Amino acid sequence: MARTTRRVGIVLFQLGGPDSLEAIEPFLYNLFCDPDIIDFPFARIGRKPLAKLISATRARKVQHHYAAIGGCSPIRRNTERQAQALEAELRGQGMDVRCFVAMRYWHPFTSEAVARLMSADCDEVLLLPLYPQYSSTTTGSSLNEWWRHFSQDIPVRCVNTFYRDSLYLDAVVEKVNAALTRFPVPERPDIVFSAHGLPMSVIENGDPYQRQIEETVQLLIQRGGWANRHRLCYQSKVGASRWLGPSLRQTLQTMSAEYVREVCVVPVAFVSDHVETLGEIDHEAREQAMQLGYEQFEMSAGLNDSPRFIRALAHIAQQALSAQVRSTIPIHAPGRQMAVPQYAAAAGLD
Repeated sequence: MARTTRRVGIVLFQLGGPDSLEAIEPFLYNLFCDPDIIDFPFARIGRKPLAKLISATRARKVQHHYAAIGGCSPIRRNTERQAQALEAELRGQGMDVRCFVAMRYWHPFTSEAVARLMSADCDEVLLLPLYPQYSSTTTGSSLNEWWRHFSQDIPVRCVNTFYRDSLYLDAVVEKVNAALTRFPVPERPDIVFSAHGLPMSVIENGDPYQRQIEETVQLLIQRGGWANRHRLCYQSKVGASRWLGPSLRQTLQTMSAEYVREVCVVPVAFVSDHVETLGEIDHEAREQAMQLGYEQFEMSAGLNDSPRFIRALAHIAQQALSAQVRSTIPIHAPGRQMAVPQYAAAAGLD
């Protein structure tokens, strides 16, 4: 029987993460073998040896993060649950959709997602990177990889950012409010918004990430209506180069010196719990805070597959699919690159 409605394939993108302690080094190797990340004269010759060296060194440094959260990254499990919930939500609204997960540096790889998409006989595709703000090091890299593997002549649309979406903001506010209720006086703790950092060289090269993070914080403050003092910081710095700051570690030290004793950390650039939230914030930063004399440390939970966030994703998808094609990314053109990132945003902490 012929189908009477158009079938839409929706691809959810994430960086991915190792599914065991043994997978940390090969995961990092894949990251640093990314030609959009390691790029220098004669990189075709030197990229793989350099990636091997960096991944071996970095794996030893981040292993304790993964060990602290059970020995693997939960990001695949969380993203697949988001995909299943989004598909169910949109089907419940009468749409014929299939949702797929594409991880940049670990299974299921983008090539695997393309194969599954093609076997589903979709009439059009929506690319939905699960990074609320745009950076060439996350959204850009994921989309570049997509176009390396996808060459079908069907319409393709793309969501570049969704940090301004009202339902997305409501989903974050809900999680922050839940965390604040765990304090004796919800209005008393400082709220610290923590975003993944980037090298300043990326920002100076025109990447809009910092501006969009700052705008996200302002939108959340307006929407949440909190009377609490708030601050913005960045985490996950790698190497000796200049990165966005201040860091989460520096921010906790500064607040301690100001006699702040209660803090609520909000992961503002992530949509699911993974090693950077569960390991870096809820384990490492919590331990630092206790050593600095804080009386209470809380972290707002990841959005994961919460009903409010799934409704937000459905709204974002519907908006993109109903928009004029010229306002999205329409059809693949051979050789086209969506962005060219120059440095890794993650370096093994996803």
